[in-house]
Amino acid sequence: MNPEARRELDLLESLANDAQLTQRRLAGKLGIALGLTNLYLKRMVHKGYVKCVNGRANKLLYVITPSGMAEKTRLTYEFMDYSLSLYRGARSRVRVLLEPFSRKQSLRVAIYGTGEAAEVTYLCLKELHVQPTAIFNLESGSTFLNMPVLSIEEHASVPFDVLIVATFDRPAALVSELEAKGIVREKLVLLREP
Repeated sequence: MNPEARRELDLLESLANDAQLTQRRLAGKLGIALGLTNLYLKRMVHKGYVKCVNGRANKLLYVITPSGMAEKTRLTYEFMDYSLSLYRGARSRVRVLLEPFSRKQSLRVAIYGTGEAAEVTYLCLKELHVQPTAIFNLESGSTFLNMPVLSIEEHASVPFDVLIVATFDRPAALVSELEAKGIVREKLVLLREP
């Protein structure tokens, strides 16, 4: 799903959940600039997905039209299809990547990252009956899927055979950073090809 369609879906979902949203609050929810929010709203009005109505105290309210609800449904379906495809691809990739290591009796796998890609990686490992030995990220102190998150600086204190770099973004910069921290390239398994 392209970022533009994802942003439109987020906007329509936000308006469906709260018609009282101001442009400023909507911009904060979407994590984009106020001017860009205004542009998206104008585009949605032009397409007929959203209608502007005057509320009380000179406040504009944004109401989703029936065609806006149909578009929200279509985009939701597209997002679900994209997500399932992404999951299937990641699942297949994790299986293929771990195959050379599977002959080892007690494979110790760690995950680097705590985002959506790490969640998919965790689920794939569970399907393979592999329990991650650690979850690493830049900073420690939180938990992820009921496991403590360790700072990547602590990698030497946790034995692992493989560190899965769980990101759907281009991994080259992250790989360089991990190698600079002393993790050998042979232990790094990339969820996404460079």
